[in-house]
Amino acid sequence: MDIDLPALLAGLAREHRVPGAQLAVHHAGETVTAEIGEETYGSGEPVTRRSAFPLGSLTKPFTATLVMALAGGGDIDLDAPLAEYVPEVGPGGRMTPRGLLSHTGGLASNIDEGGEHSEVRRRWVARHCRESAAVHPPGTVFSYSNIGYILAGHLVEVVTGMSWWEATEAILLKPLDIAPAFVVGPPSGFRPQATGHTVRQGRDRPLPVTGQTLPKVAAPSAGLALGAADLVTFARSHLGALSLQAAIDRDCAREMRRDQLTGVKAGPFGMADSWGLGWAIYRDAGTDWFGHDGTGEGTSCHLRFEEAAGTVVALTTNAATGVALWEDLLEELRPGGRAVGGRGLSRPPEPGPRTPGSPECAGRYVNGEMEFTVVADGAGGLGLTTNAAERFELTCFEGLRFTMREPTGGRTTYTGRFLRDPETGGVDLVQVAGRLARRARDDGSALAALAAPGEGG
Repeated sequence: MDIDLPALLAGLAREHRVPGAQLAVHHAGETVTAEIGEETYGSGEPVTRRSAFPLGSLTKPFTATLVMALAGGGDIDLDAPLAEYVPEVGPGGRMTPRGLLSHTGGLASNIDEGGEHSEVRRRWVARHCRESAAVHPPGTVFSYSNIGYILAGHLVEVVTGMSWWEATEAILLKPLDIAPAFVVGPPSGFRPQATGHTVRQGRDRPLPVTGQTLPKVAAPSAGLALGAADLVTFARSHLGALSLQAAIDRDCAREMRRDQLTGVKAGPFGMADSWGLGWAIYRDAGTDWFGHDGTGEGTSCHLRFEEAAGTVVALTTNAATGVALWEDLLEELRPGGRAVGGRGLSRPPEPGPRTPGSPECAGRYVNGEMEFTVVADGAGGLGLTTNAAERFELTCFEGLRFTMREPTGGRTTYTGRFLRDPETGGVDLVQVAGRLARRARDDGSALAALAAPGEGG
């Protein structure tokens, strides 16, 4: 390649105060890697190719691949009622394995990290994943769901008789000669693991994150730790690299990359252009790219690949500011035709001109344990408060679209929109970072629940 990757990565890491990072690029049959900095700030332990970074939600494509391996072997039918394999979800028949992997299963977005979590995933599923408790009718909308992937991991355990950790290691990683590390769960051999860091304006040094809040039950959604070179190997196995032993055949891999959202009323606005089975789909770089992003406790990791040339780009960082580093990396790669799919977070897709915030958007919106309260200030402004007591000022655009910057003054920006009821025209939903919350029934301006919500604007 004609780019000095170590120099590029080191410069971006200094700019964004990222203590350590890995970058791996596969192009034209060659993989080039760069590793810079320390696993933990001030520790003196350098980041190496072997260092494992908590992947956060980049764990999900691995869990999806496990499910697809079972589908390819005839052990499950992607479109069968999930209750045929996991009776704990209860009757209904609309929730399917395909819906879980494409985030159209209707389940709530986030696990209540402060709640009670049985370490027996079957018991947790029986309590939290019943189809009758779905927050959206299955198959009608995209709403990003960590809980859906916990259920997908349980499906793997039911069918294989192995734990999710055992299945991940034996079916996916060992054939690719990847040594696993896990954020939570049983140890699987020694592999140095990077520590996440918070980076605050006005402070000289990044602060290591000492606590770990991910419950063991949530491991299939966010529990894996790997390196950038491992991510490249995994993506190349999906592209059918002849030198690698893939867990799934070419047909299953192709199905994972196929757009699954045809006919779905609300897509993954702000996160991607569409979604497959485990993979986000990005169409903003002139060709289809696939991948996923993941944030852990003070880490940010990213993966993109495209089929035509077989190019793969993977970045792992041990700071929350790694998101901004990734955005700048995409801009650095763009000149000379090296555009990588996946727009930055600083503005919504096709935002149009800025507008005042509409007062009709004010109200309380819920998705399981997640809650947003939107308040109009009477002067054309909107504020959004989460149930974690974070408050954001919204920058509004045409079509009821908005961005909201993290309240600590950092650069991370979330993209969202309000959606209208196609029958009444009233605002009934808000979507933030792909998660779709419905106006609460006890809200003074509540509208009737929708069976098939429509696009906003």
